[in-house]
Amino acid sequence: MSTLDRARCSLKAHPWALDAAIAAGVLVCMVAGSFVVPRGPHGVTWGLRTPDPLSLLLMLLAAAALVFRRRAPRTVLAVTGALAVIECVTGDPRAPVAMSAVIALYTVASTTDRTTALRVGLLTMAVLTAAAMLAGPLPWYAQENLAIVAWTGIGATAGDAVRSRRAVVQAIRERAERAERTREEEARRRVAEERLRIARDLHDVVAHHIALVNVQAGVAAHVMDKRPDQAKEALAHVRAASRSALDELRATVGLLRQSGDPAAPTEPAPGLSRLDDLAATFRSAGLPVDVARTDQGTELPAAVDLAAYRIIQEALTNARKHAGPGAKAQVSVVRVGPHIEVTVVDDGSGAPDAPQAGGGHGLLGMRERAGALGGTLTTGPRYGGGFRVHAILPLTTQARTTAPGEPA
Repeated sequence: MSTLDRARCSLKAHPWALDAAIAAGVLVCMVAGSFVVPRGPHGVTWGLRTPDPLSLLLMLLAAAALVFRRRAPRTVLAVTGALAVIECVTGDPRAPVAMSAVIALYTVASTTDRTTALRVGLLTMAVLTAAAMLAGPLPWYAQENLAIVAWTGIGATAGDAVRSRRAVVQAIRERAERAERTREEEARRRVAEERLRIARDLHDVVAHHIALVNVQAGVAAHVMDKRPDQAKEALAHVRAASRSALDELRATVGLLRQSGDPAAPTEPAPGLSRLDDLAATFRSAGLPVDVARTDQGTELPAAVDLAAYRIIQEALTNARKHAGPGAKAQVSVVRVGPHIEVTVVDDGSGAPDAPQAGGGHGLLGMRERAGALGGTLTTGPRYGGGFRVHAILPLTTQARTTAPGEPA
């Protein structure tokens, strides 16, 4: 830190000392000015007279009042203005007590609004000028009297300029702080969105594959002794489901890599192209699934393709868990104008823990996936039994964030 910066910081930390120093400087200037004879034979001359004691007293009182100019600026202006008027009426007008009133006027203008500064400045100018012109010993048109107009105007203008600069600097500082807070809030929002998206994907992957593993493991345990061949087949399905779960978990957790980690997995994100494989896994788990599609040839955005696949996966997982024994599921994917409509229905009788419309993390995750793309999702029981999940997804989306596994 430079010497100037240290001095500035010290003065800000001790405003009383700064005001006392300014008052002392003004007192010196007023006393020195009282020795000037502006109408000497050779122009301005020095040391040819001694100031009047009353003028010295007025100057001392005015300088003392300036020490308090920051604490009570208007009161100090009134006191110094009154002392200047007394000096104009009773003293030698060459004793410049009005200088202290100019400093006080500057302080008022720098600490108040422009309208108040204008009114106070005009009032001070009018009072001091009128007192000098009407009650002073000099002619009303003397340059000493006219100079009061100029000095009071300069004081008010300088104070207003300083106030305006402070306001501009404060506005710039507030904008910078607001921008910093906005950046922090945006970063927190993006982190929250990313955390929610990863949690949604982990839920979809784990709920689907672990449900299949649980079912197939139960089948294997049930037929292990009597039908070992069927038990081996069930264990093979367990192995395949667990391997698929590990692959998708690896792809999802890959989003959390640091900058120096290896490149992202090259396996594409799941989409409707793998819908038949998804249905086959549920069939092997004991849930008959019929698939009907009329969207062939439609090129879907990666985010829409992934969302449609995850919604179908979660809906079939819920059907397998809650529809009850002997239930069947139907999946339809239809293009309707600028939208893709995905419907998953089952005819199960339900179970005691069957999901209700709007409840459960799975239904919430599906609804958030559709909403993030600008689509809608409705869920609820079917008339006559079963459950229905219906999603409408736009073919063009303005999603704020990329889906897991998508290219950035």
